[in-house]
Amino acid sequence: MGKKNSPLIRYKILDQCFRNPGRKYFFEDLKEAIDSVLCEIDPEYGGISRRQLFDDIAFMESPEGWGIELEKPRENRKTYYRYVDTSFSIHQLPLNELEIKELEDAISVLSNFKGMPQFENLEEIIPKLRNGITQKGQAKVISFDSNPDLMGLDFLGQLIDATVNKKVLHIKYHPFTFEHPVSLEFHPYFLKQHNNRWFVFGLNPENQKPDWNLALDRILEISESKSKYVPNKAIDWEEYFEEIIGVTKPENQKLEMIVLRFYGVTGKYVASKPLHGTQKHKWLDAQTLEVRIEVIPNIELERLLLSYGENIEVISPSELRDRIAIRHKDAAKRYK
Repeated sequence: MGKKNSPLIRYKILDQCFRNPGRKYFFEDLKEAIDSVLCEIDPEYGGISRRQLFDDIAFMESPEGWGIELEKPRENRKTYYRYVDTSFSIHQLPLNELEIKELEDAISVLSNFKGMPQFENLEEIIPKLRNGITQKGQAKVISFDSNPDLMGLDFLGQLIDATVNKKVLHIKYHPFTFEHPVSLEFHPYFLKQHNNRWFVFGLNPENQKPDWNLALDRILEISESKSKYVPNKAIDWEEYFEEIIGVTKPENQKLEMIVLRFYGVTGKYVASKPLHGTQKHKWLDAQTLEVRIEVIPNIELERLLLSYGENIEVISPSELRDRIAIRHKDAAKRYK
């Protein structure tokens, strides 16, 4: 059986059936559920045999699988299958040996692309994957910034699928600045993570804006639309994000040279971890680092500069310097 008909796909289908409290899945129903999905993936798939399905269930019940607990009531001389606890899912458990092997194979393939410009993020992704397949009983040796409680992460897979397969979506969205949610049609083009939050960029047909961005943690509902997908022909996303810090690109704003000074040990941090790809810096003296970056000023830039507190001074442009000074003064008033 080819990789596209991997056993993991069958186990995921069975997991969904076993945890459905609203339907009784008899053996033939389980077989039909698997065949329906796999035939859609591979039209040449001939269907799962009874023996293979029995073996799959037995594997999921075994310690080598997930050790699932099934109840098997009989009705009209036939048995249906359901988790003893329907809130359970195999996705809640650590990876088993089969998942580890498949993930290791995927990592091996991905590793071949490291070093190529279009796959530069793999240098960060692959260590995360390797850390995620730690064997049972073995302590993890790497920790990454993440926020598992962040709302909207459940939509990430659906948005990736819609972006890759060019699907139009109906999205119910609740901006922070609105009292009530809004509904919109959306043509997804690109996903980006910033500051542990995920954002999806795409076309909002209502205003014909091709770089409309939505924060996943403000999305309430997503459903597919039958509207015709409008492909992105206007934006090179790599160039788009080269001009800003973060995800907000103000309209009709031009690139500006931002000149900053960092003091003390903070300068050493900024020298070793540049603020932006355009950063150029020089030491004015042993305690003062002057930094220049060329970006479009936005709210994320201001938040970044404010995060350095008293260890930074904005030299130019004057408008940005004044805004940062005012915000520092307003913050100081709260401590009086």
